[in-house]
Amino acid sequence: MPTAKIWVDADACPVAVKEILFRAAERTQVETTLVANHFMQVPRSAVIKFIKVASGFDVADHVIVQQAQPGDLVVTQDIPLAAEVIEKGAEALHPRGEPYSPDTIRQRLNMRDFMETMRASGVQTGGPPPLGQSEKQAFANALDRWLAKARR
Repeated sequence: MPTAKIWVDADACPVAVKEILFRAAERTQVETTLVANHFMQVPRSAVIKFIKVASGFDVADHVIVQQAQPGDLVVTQDIPLAAEVIEKGAEALHPRGEPYSPDTIRQRLNMRDFMETMRASGVQTGGPPPLGQSEKQAFANALDRWLAKARR
């Protein structure tokens, strides 16, 4: 069985989350690939990779969906991307540490669509609060759980 990998939707991934991922990749030697449509500095490492894709709507998402395999982990805030990789058998994790699951992804897609409709009608919905220490810890804990499971 091939070794599970980590894929990162890196365009909107917080720096603190990338740093957690870099440390975990080095510690566990799990291949971690960041995908973005603009250049991004990553540490020199045999296990940390970067793929720069062309600019365009969902180009990075499409690359991640094509590459992710069952058992891989995808780190993303993008709910439709999470839904697609879950459908392929990969796992998905929000940078705030919330795992996406087959049981909850439909509800999350519906809420996202509802909020998009609200914004389109002029309602100011605001963005998420800044990433705090508890969210960073939640992400690190969820990542550690996935890594422990992936090693089995």
